[in-house]
Amino acid sequence: MLRALFVVAFPALLFVVWWFASDDSTDVYWPPLRTILRTFPDVWTRARLRADLLPSLLRLLAGYTSAAVVGIGLGTVVGSYRKVRAVCEPVLEFLRAVPPPVLVPVIMLFAGIGDTMKIVVIASGCVWPVLLNTIEGVRAVDSVMSETARSYGITGPARIRSVVLPAASPQIFAGLRQALSIGIILMVISEMFAASNGLGFTIVQFQRGFAIPDMWTGILVLGLLGFLLSVLFQLVERRVLGWYHGLRDASRRSP
Repeated sequence: MLRALFVVAFPALLFVVWWFASDDSTDVYWPPLRTILRTFPDVWTRARLRADLLPSLLRLLAGYTSAAVVGIGLGTVVGSYRKVRAVCEPVLEFLRAVPPPVLVPVIMLFAGIGDTMKIVVIASGCVWPVLLNTIEGVRAVDSVMSETARSYGITGPARIRSVVLPAASPQIFAGLRQALSIGIILMVISEMFAASNGLGFTIVQFQRGFAIPDMWTGILVLGLLGFLLSVLFQLVERRVLGWYHGLRDASRRSP
């Protein structure tokens, strides 16, 4: 209960500060928060949520899921075999250094301007934190645990499923958490290029039409989306990694 209160308290405090800081504003680019909130229900109707928010969520889900599957799968292989890691690391470091937004024009040449392009852009940015954290998590698996599993005849896919992935899961989830925030950013960026719907497209359209309060409502929706997805991710993480958090809490309480 106390944890949930802290999660809600800070965003609420920011809203209060925003309300009073902008209350007397006459700047057309910085409207009062009360004006933005008054505009919100007129802009974000059920039809607009279905037309713009839902496509964005589906693209984010597709790109994020693809990045998670590729990152965990490839990271497990690279982290498990020293020779594979020696061959792949220079290439991975080179590709990781390329900012995903720079690749948008290139991806458009091969994938067109439809949803495929946007999903590929999201996946191309989300995959790196998942991949690199998976590699490090697999490499850090306790050697005693690995030898014990081998002595019991647990090898191959069974060893990966029963030993490697559970042991590396805390670091894998750290990568997944980083990838989620990157995915939201790339979702918006990809929708600003040759799109006909989505949150990024809508915010840019409001800006170009000089509908500044409407634009701010779009930014609010984006912030609320990020907050809700973060809370949902934390709930899933606490459930999946309950054993890990239990061990960590127990070690903190022990003298």
